[in-house]
Amino acid sequence: MTKNFLLLFIAVVAVSWAAIFIKLTGAPPLATAFYRMSFATLFILPLALKKSLPEILKIRGKTLIITLLSGIFLGFHFATWITSLDYTSISNSVVLVTTQPIWVAILSHFLLKEKVNLSILLAILLALSGSFIISGGDFKIAEANFFGDILALIGAVTAGAYLLCGRVVRQNLSLITYIFLVYFISAFVLGILCVIWGTHLYPYPPKTFLWFILLGLVPTIIGHTLYNWALKYLKAYLVAINILGEPVGATILAYLIFKQAPPTLTYLGATAIFTGIFLVFWSQKKAER
Repeated sequence: MTKNFLLLFIAVVAVSWAAIFIKLTGAPPLATAFYRMSFATLFILPLALKKSLPEILKIRGKTLIITLLSGIFLGFHFATWITSLDYTSISNSVVLVTTQPIWVAILSHFLLKEKVNLSILLAILLALSGSFIISGGDFKIAEANFFGDILALIGAVTAGAYLLCGRVVRQNLSLITYIFLVYFISAFVLGILCVIWGTHLYPYPPKTFLWFILLGLVPTIIGHTLYNWALKYLKAYLVAINILGEPVGATILAYLIFKQAPPTLTYLGATAIFTGIFLVFWSQKKAER
């Protein structure tokens, strides 16, 4: 369990860079998401062709369907969540999209028969309260924000579905095979959405493409790949709860890079998040004894 927790911590740190790189690109959200997943796919392509091609060609039936769904869910997660920021407040978006551990826990309970006891559920709610605190505590439902709120909520559900699919398929597929297919499908979905929404994929300056490349490398190849590695060994909600550490990591990086000092409430929210994460793992370990 200690090794898994350490690798998930590395994943959280890597994914926390996403907000920084997205800010630096200055590109439209859908284009940024498309290039992020496209470069991630290109990075993994040589290894996939060398080691995973025979396995890829043998994928059939349920495994193939769930892998396709996983890539589609990931693509729609990025599309809906990032786009939600154009229609609702950052506070609303953060609060709603970070509900994904709840959706994962519910879906895992009913679909995978992975039971979630009361102590784990309370710990998840504690961590979620940390996200609410970090958002400034000004979450509110308003007609003007409704479309963006719905997009953020869809982003949470699709992220949860993506993790759930990974939990199922990773029992049968190797890590490289799975992430190559999922990242490729996600990039394909995002490309279609760019065409539908009329988002231009060029021209962008070379520096912007540098940030696209780093997005594909650090938060995706390192961060999401470690999440997908963990899904073979840990229940989906244990992986999902760690993702709540991302806004904390992004806040720390923003302070170090942009000198954006976090408000006092951030420290309280971070404490709630990490306490909740610790209690989830502690409760899980206790339940396994």
